[in-house]
Amino acid sequence: MMELQEREAVPVFTEVDREKFLRDVYPQRRPAVLRGVCLGPCLHKWTVDYLRRKGGSKQVKIHVSTVPQMDFLRKNFVYKTLPFNEFVKRASENKHTDFFLSENESYYLRSLGEDVRKEPADLSRQFPELSEDFHIPSFFEPEQFFSSVFRISSCALQLWTHYDVMDNLLAQVTGVKRVVLFSPQNALHLYLSGDKSEVLDIDAPDLKLYPEFVKAKRYECVLEPGDLLFIPALWFHNTFALEFGVGVNVFWRHLSAESYDKKDMYGNKEPVAAARALQAVDRALLTLDQLPANYRDFYGRCMIQRIQKRTYCEGHTDTAPQNSGTTLPSSPSS
Repeated sequence: MMELQEREAVPVFTEVDREKFLRDVYPQRRPAVLRGVCLGPCLHKWTVDYLRRKGGSKQVKIHVSTVPQMDFLRKNFVYKTLPFNEFVKRASENKHTDFFLSENESYYLRSLGEDVRKEPADLSRQFPELSEDFHIPSFFEPEQFFSSVFRISSCALQLWTHYDVMDNLLAQVTGVKRVVLFSPQNALHLYLSGDKSEVLDIDAPDLKLYPEFVKAKRYECVLEPGDLLFIPALWFHNTFALEFGVGVNVFWRHLSAESYDKKDMYGNKEPVAAARALQAVDRALLTLDQLPANYRDFYGRCMIQRIQKRTYCEGHTDTAPQNSGTTLPSSPSS
């Protein structure tokens, strides 16, 4: 039945510079693979031995799982701490002589700020020597920068489907990775729990549990070393490491600064206005609980209709308001 799910390849743009990105890619508000962007010497330097030597014995918090398909909602993994050089060694292996759970366990690093309550991840601060090898593309203004996240994963590791509230670039430095994406307009077909989808196996989903999932149009790409994937805010994405891989995720604030929660250090809290609106919906639903079931059903449908009339924009994927106060430049600077 999964053959019924509509699929489309993510478009590829070559020799992309700032001007081309801002003119041809960014206004579309759709994912795009960018090739030919200068990422620096990391592309040839970041071998396992080099990473271990330069990264040193800094302690890092990692995900460890006995199954390659990680599930954040049901927590089928544990958090552990390892020296960075030992983590890289284990993540690059197929079987381990030293392990926490099993000899074929999988590892995943999503780097964090020094104080996760006060600062976002920043490669230049957590791994300064390695950051010298990676050049962040100048596709946004410096003051819009939010975080640069080191991501390292074992081969065959798959991360859950989720969305982020900021625009971001996923740079694949080493290894090969498949990325599957879904438009924000497919949210009703993805069985959301917060910012994550309950559908863990997107390639062979349980359609008895998730019958609507086949209606979600799927966009897919394979990232090679040196590729950048532009992921607009609110686009759902699911990653699968076809090889041991190292990447850097760069996030920036594409809305006005006051739109975001100031206490958000991970870049995954809803924009302030959205959080308030969702809280109001929750309060409205609690109020409806005072009514009999048939009344709740009727007024729930009335609420859905009002929301559809007010907010839905079918066929339009631009998630940035026309007059949002965003600081993205209208024309490139040198």
